[in-house]
Amino acid sequence: MSRKTVSNPPLLTVGLPVYNGMPFLPEAMDSLLNQECGIFEILVIVDGSTDASLEYLQSVPDPRLRILTQSNQGVTETLNRMLRECRTPWLVRQDADDVSHPLRIARLLSAIDATPEAGMFYSLANYHPRGRAVGSFRCSRGTPQQLRGAVRRGYLLSICHSTVALNVEKTLSLGGYRVGLHNEDADLWWRMALEYDVQCIPEELVGFRQNTNSMSSQHLAAQMLASLYVQYLLVSHLTHRVPQSFSRIQHQLEKFVSPAKFRAKGCLRGVNMHLANRGYLRAAVGFSGAIAASPSYVLGRLCDEFLPFRCNNPLVNGIPPKVFHNHREALWL
Repeated sequence: MSRKTVSNPPLLTVGLPVYNGMPFLPEAMDSLLNQECGIFEILVIVDGSTDASLEYLQSVPDPRLRILTQSNQGVTETLNRMLRECRTPWLVRQDADDVSHPLRIARLLSAIDATPEAGMFYSLANYHPRGRAVGSFRCSRGTPQQLRGAVRRGYLLSICHSTVALNVEKTLSLGGYRVGLHNEDADLWWRMALEYDVQCIPEELVGFRQNTNSMSSQHLAAQMLASLYVQYLLVSHLTHRVPQSFSRIQHQLEKFVSPAKFRAKGCLRGVNMHLANRGYLRAAVGFSGAIAASPSYVLGRLCDEFLPFRCNNPLVNGIPPKVFHNHREALWL
């Protein structure tokens, strides 16, 4: 582990919310401590962990590291506290099981220097650990205008949360992360894109780990439904309608979820988890299961992997917005 001192006032703080981050937390920290550019702070908020995360962090002898602890508040409250506690203009996100590639901070600083007025930067991500996991995170790409255009058409941006750098002042002006959503990041992305430039760095700078203990893995069905609700909030905003609460329209949103797509998505998610553990037979079975569940979904995912930007439009998340309009009597009062 290298020790790099901060000789100039840092522009960036890397923020890690930690809840039971072991055994992956040391690798995540090493990826930060060994960045080619060492001028940044690291803010870790330990959110009521019951494992050895805090003890490990307290053993890290690096002056850039600041550790805060709290009783378990959940990820959204923790991220909002991170924004309030940040002492630099930019907050760089990373989860405790992901890794930053060595040039990540340097690339971010160059991008901020080129377009300092932006509200947010993000990069591409590949699945981690490299050499075992395959493929890349399904990610929107395009200019700020193209990304804003996709949002104005009623679609959500697909961005890996661990790749993001947020302008703290601008993010707080939007209200930060909204509490009570299981897809609080996608909700922030559309609000940011409508108000400020969202800049894509078209380079894989983060390794994203899919593991069975992550929130996204444990609550895939809830996340898919939450994504639909976030898109509903966007469509409500664009059409100047007052959105109803999630509980009021949950039953209607469930009708928009394709069971076949859900099964295929779960199978594909499992493929990389099995590959990471060298479970090659299970990975093959999972891929076969995805094809059996929904060949069209698997084909679309392969197209996203190899043709991520088609017909001058960025890749997006969500269902066709007209579906919401076609059910407006059930969705809006």
